Amino acid sequence: MRQFSIAQLYEDHRETLQLNWIAAIGTDRQLELKESGNYGADIVGHLNLIHSERLQVIGQAEYDWANRVSPKRLTTQISELIADNPPGIICADGLEVLPIVQEACEDSGTPLFTSPKPCSAVIDLLRIYLARRLADTTSIHGVFMDVLGMGVLITGDSGVGKSELALELISRGHGLVADDVVELARLAPTTIEGRCPGMLRDYLEVRGLGLLNIRTIFGETASRRKMKLKLIVHLQKPLAGVDAPRLPLDAQTQEILGVPIRKVIVPVAAGRNLAVLLEAAVRNTILQLRGIDSMQEFVNRQQRALLDDDI
Repeated sequence: MRQFSIAQLYEDHRETLQLNWIAAIGTDRQLELKESGNYGADIVGHLNLIHSERLQVIGQAEYDWANRVSPKRLTTQISELIADNPPGIICADGLEVLPIVQEACEDSGTPLFTSPKPCSAVIDLLRIYLARRLADTTSIHGVFMDVLGMGVLITGDSGVGKSELALELISRGHGLVADDVVELARLAPTTIEGRCPGMLRDYLEVRGLGLLNIRTIFGETASRRKMKLKLIVHLQKPLAGVDAPRLPLDAQTQEILGVPIRKVIVPVAAGRNLAVLLEAAVRNTILQLRGIDSMQEFVNRQQRALLDDDI
């Protein structure tokens, strides 16, 4: 179960959403995600009596509904909602709080806020915010780079040359996100975002040189705060007696937080320009994402040639 404080949410958005805490002031409750497959969209939304565990947002549509129904029905439904202990209620669109809602919140200790911002804007912003705050996370050893606008995670055994490759890529104009420890979070069913722990931000450790401040040495454009993970490049030392396949026909993937990520294995050997190989792998991945598969095109060409020979 993942939890987040309503009081912290208020502090983080007091200015951006112009939130005003008007009932149960100072009373803190927790937003909860009980299932690992859920996201921020599951815990904030329009007034909903079925999903009472959500942060409830009242806008013009809910306000109009409240004015249409009978006072008895409104009282019953608001009482049922409050009885389920929602984490909080926000009245958006600059609307006045319904007296029955404010009274119920004060009696039950349910945090009640107002905002002049449009209801849809409040929900959209909080969904994005909570998706990040409550995302499934993990940490991976490697170097995370921005290469040609694509988030690339470089992995491999210690001493295989990950940091040296990263330094070469940075000198070629690409950007560093994280070295050594990469924090990954699943923000959506198919989206993994990578960041650097605050302590290590902008630093790259290179054997023999120590810690290098990439932003100071190469400038502001050499460092990135975050990137979406799209490709894993695994550096592999050659194994004695085992030859790496020349043409890997099957696309490889590695699952991270339940999301399959494209993976390329690059054998490391003396004289190989790993930076050029990695850039080529990224360019090829970009083509594949656009529906252009060079390997499959070659296989199709070969099959057509065989059919022509048979004829």
